[in-house]
Amino acid sequence: MLVTNSKLLIMGLPGSGKTWLGSRIAKYFKIPFWDGDVVREVYNDWDFTISGRAIQTERMRTLAELDNISISAYVCPLPALRKNFNPDKIIWMDTITEGRYEDTNSLFHAPLKNHDLRITEWIEENQLYKCLEDINPGTMDTQNFLNELIKKLAKLQ
Repeated sequence: MLVTNSKLLIMGLPGSGKTWLGSRIAKYFKIPFWDGDVVREVYNDWDFTISGRAIQTERMRTLAELDNISISAYVCPLPALRKNFNPDKIIWMDTITEGRYEDTNSLFHAPLKNHDLRITEWIEENQLYKCLEDINPGTMDTQNFLNELIKKLAKLQ
């Protein structure tokens, strides 16, 4: 059975590498990629209150569900926001201890148990592309593709 609307969420503090990782994976596999900063820019919405972040999560979820599979990268600092986004897989970019915005640092709740992969070290670009070589998303449904992707990336940690 083909699973539709599979969403991969790459989340973490600002500056942790979410956009870097997500944009490269998306480009490599030709998967739609939604970057939180770009979405905020399009909507000209820089409201970082909790309600503003909830609105952003709604936007990100709506965009992510436009295609059978997509990758979204944004801070998503609270468990309730992650639950509302409802990702199929979560990659937590845990590469830094503090981001550049104190309000986000104090609000951020790390997904200590609720993530599929925790990346704690920066991945070099050549390492990333080498690990992606053996994955052929055309031969599997979206959930199996995401499972295989997580498995391959985990070997880099």
